[in-house]
Parts: sequence; C-alpha cells; structure tokens
Amino acid sequence: MARHRNERGRACAAALAAALALGCAGGGLAARDGALAAARDGAEGSAPGGAPATAPEARPRPPRAAPAAGPSAARDEDPFAGTASLDRARVVEAVLRRNPTLEAARQAWRAALARFPQETGLPDLMLAYRVAPRSLASRTVDDAHVVELAQPIPFPGTRRLRGEVALADADAAREAFEAARLRLATAASLLFDDLYVAARALEVNEHHHGLLEELQAVARSRYEAGEVSAGAALQAEVELGQLARERATLEAEARVAGHALNALLHRAPDAPLPPPPARLGPAPLAPGAGPRAGARDDAARAAAPGEAPPPAPGAPGHGELAAALADRPELRAADARVRAGEAEVALARRAFLPDVTLVGGYDGMEEASEMRPMVGLSFEVPLQLGRRRAALEEARARLESARAERAALEAELHAALASAAARVEEARRVLAVVRDRLLPAARDRLDAARAAFETGQEDFDALITAQRDLSEVELAEHRALADVERRAAELASARGVLPGLAR
Repeated sequence: MARHRNERGRACAAALAAALALGCAGGGLAARDGALAAARDGAEGSAPGGAPATAPEARPRPPRAAPAAGPSAARDEDPFAGTASLDRARVVEAVLRRNPTLEAARQAWRAALARFPQETGLPDLMLAYRVAPRSLASRTVDDAHVVELAQPIPFPGTRRLRGEVALADADAAREAFEAARLRLATAASLLFDDLYVAARALEVNEHHHGLLEELQAVARSRYEAGEVSAGAALQAEVELGQLARERATLEAEARVAGHALNALLHRAPDAPLPPPPARLGPAPLAPGAGPRAGARDDAARAAAPGEAPPPAPGAPGHGELAAALADRPELRAADARVRAGEAEVALARRAFLPDVTLVGGYDGMEEASEMRPMVGLSFEVPLQLGRRRAALEEARARLESARAERAALEAELHAALASAAARVEEARRVLAVVRDRLLPAARDRLDAARAAFETGQEDFDALITAQRDLSEVELAEHRALADVERRAAELASARGVLPGLAR
C-alpha cells in the first residue's frame, strides 16, 4: 500500500511539473519564436511573410530588412570585367558590394537584432528536488520526496520595455550600417573624380609636350637662320624637363588614387582598373535641389559643346533642409538612441514594482495526500530604494544626453547641407568662368604669341609663357569639372542620398 502511494505521488508530481512548465513557459516560447523569426528574416535580407507572432506584452516594430550576406563571393569576381572605361555608378555599386566595412556593420546590426528575443523572453524555470534519505530505508513511513518548480515572471510591461530598448538599439545599428554605405559611396565617387583628373592631367601634359617640341623645332630653325639666340631652344628644353617632372608627379597621383579605390574594392593595390571616361557627364542632382531660374543660363554656358548643361541647385530653405535631413542615417540613429533612452527611463521606473515568482510543487512528506500538491506566489520586496533611485537618475541623464547629442547633430547637419549647396553653386560658377573666359583667352594668346614669334615681333619668352598658361587653364577646366562632380556628390551625401547612383 505504501509503495502504491509512493508511485501515485511520483506520477502526480510529474504531471504537476509538466503542467506548470507548459502553462508558464508557453507564452514566452511563442514570443521568442516569433521575434527570432523576424530577426532572422531581417538579418538574411528576406522580408517576413507576416506579422511576427509575439506575446501581447512585446509587439516589436518589424525590423527593416538587412541586405543579404555574401561579400566574399563578390570579391572573387572582377567588378570591371568587359568594361572599356570606368563608370561612376558601376564603381559605387562595386564598392558597396565588395567592401568588408559594410559586412562588419551588417553583422553588428544582426547582433543587435538578436538581442530582442533575449530581452523579451521569460527567465528559465527553477526546479528543486529534496528527499529525506532515512525515509528510503524506513519500514514505517513512505519515501519522502519534495519536488518544486518556480517560474520568475517580471512585472507586467517589463519585458515589453526591454524589447523596445533592444529594438531601438537595433535601429541605431541599422542606421550605422546605412551611414557606412553613404560614406563609402561618397568616397568611391570622389576617387572616381580623382582618377578622372589624373588621367586628364596626363593627357594635357602629353599634348603640351608635343606642342613644346614643335616650338623647340621652330626656335632651332630660327637660331640656325640667325634670327634668334641659342637661349630660345635651350628655354624650350628647360620647359620640356619641367613637363617631364610634372608627369612623374601626375603618374604618382594616379597610382595613389588607383590604390585607394582598389582598397575600397578590397582588391590588391596594383590591380588593373579601366581608364576613366574622356569626359564627365552632367553632375547628378540630389532630390529636392531643382535648378533655379536665374542659374540656368550660367549652367548652359558652363556646358561644353555637345554636352547637356549641368543643373544648378539653389540654396535650400529651412523646410527643405528639414525634409532633406530626414534621410540622413546619422540623424535617424540619434532618434533611435533617444527612443532607447526613453524606454530605459520607463524601465527604471518599473524597477520600483515587484517581480513575481509562480511556485508549484509536490510535498511527499505530508501524511495526508490532499496536502501534498502545492501552488503559490512569491514576490520581490523592492526595499533598496536608493539603488533604484540612482538607476532612474542614471537613465534620465542618459536620455538627456542622447537628446542633446541629437540636437547638436541636427544643427551640424543643417550647416553641412547648406554649405554643400553653396559649394555646388561656387563650383559651377568657377567652371563657367574657366570655360567662358579663361580658356578662350589663353588659346587666343598662344595663337597670337606664336604668330608674333614667327614674324619676329615677340621673343620666345612670351611664347613659352602663353603655352604654359594654356596648359594650366586646360588642366584647370578638367579640375573645375571634377570639382562640380565632387561638390554634387557631397551635396547628395549631405541629403542622405547615395551619390553616383541613378535615382
């Protein structure tokens, strides 16, 4: 009879344990499964098929999908295979596809997403088992076993607030990823312009090297005819040496720009790159920066024959600034940090309320079978008010710090955007002056100086000076055109738009 009661008691204890485990942990498991599925979908780049199955206490905003992994495979391919010349959009896309910095930021985002199911899940069940050893060998009493299960349950709302903190941190990590993409795209676009300037500078150098050789031949023939001194031919030789020195410097600059671009592409420094285009296209215009009516004539004058005139954006107004800054990932990250701070303050307030532990067990030491099953509750008694007040004060201070940082960042980005718009306008005006005034004047001056030298009206110094000035102005034109593209890329970046890509 005693043995039968022991077996029945153990069966009852096992059933109670199973029921308590299922009843207490079921909701938490559902919340963890739903949140984990949403996190996995976002981190792997696939949109969730439906709303995540979360507990009523923890309903997260669906995380924005992260791009799919796999940069290592992209790095094994030649990003410019079959390309005759570099293209800005292709360069930017290749950098965004291959650069390991983005992979590091993406993995940091995934890690932040993985915090949500950890923060919103219930604590583990606690299982306790006790036995009276002497009862096992006794013939007068039954075996005395005690089984107890305890499920800690945070105060209602605590897990939801923890989840909000985790999601806000994940939002900040996502925006850090977007900010990294923006920085890399801007750097790639600027390096594209550096390569263009280096190639065109070498082209100008080569052209004027040939021109100087022609002038040197003219000076020699006139020297042999006794019309000029030997100094004219020697001066041409000095200028040719100067061009050779400049060419060595320009070739080094081209190699440095190529090394920097290959570094962004995660390639060997000396990996071959296609040549840059012969001419740059019209500068891309960031959204919201429409051409001013008064600037269209300047833009048309700035265009080379056969080219579309580059658009000239006007200075953005206050409302346009606010709208443009909404796309800046740095500002969205600051907003996420403020949201995290607000949730942490609410969580610190919730710490003044007691957590609950649901307890169930089976006490085989009780003589009466009706007294053996037990259920109950235990409460945390929040008496350490000083510690909780300090935690609340810390959370409030961190929130105010996040708000102040957000305000400072917004002011900084406002100034950067206004400055970028002003620099675009300045670059376009400089390009117009170089093309409309300096370049025609320098060409006319060289033609006049050459004609005067051949007729004996000017000395060779004036001809060399005119040739040198034309070389500098032609190079200034290419640099001014590249500056327009650079300033346009910086303006797009200031608006939170990836420069160089079709929009």
